[in-house]
Amino acid sequence: MHRFILASALAVALPSIASAQMPTGTHNPAIKDPTVQTTADAAAGRNSFTQRQAQTRISEAGYAHVGKLAKDENGVWQGKAMKDGKSVMVALDYKGDVTAR
Repeated sequence: MHRFILASALAVALPSIASAQMPTGTHNPAIKDPTVQTTADAAAGRNSFTQRQAQTRISEAGYAHVGKLAKDENGVWQGKAMKDGKSVMVALDYKGDVTAR
């Protein structure tokens, strides 16, 4: 009889415990955002990319002649690069999003 009561209690409690551990949303600010378009849209946050990694990432995004980059007060790497024969300002945020203006 005790086993039946224990099994019944577990059957009622387990689904609510499992759902309490499931994430309720999909918002994760560390995931790249495909809607980021300009350097003003770059996400502020602590950036773990080194300058060299940031330059490589920007180059891989299709920019040439990536110049010296500097981290701004928001932790975003910024500098100049070339795209389609034009000089543009580029930025790399902590998510890895490359933006230009």
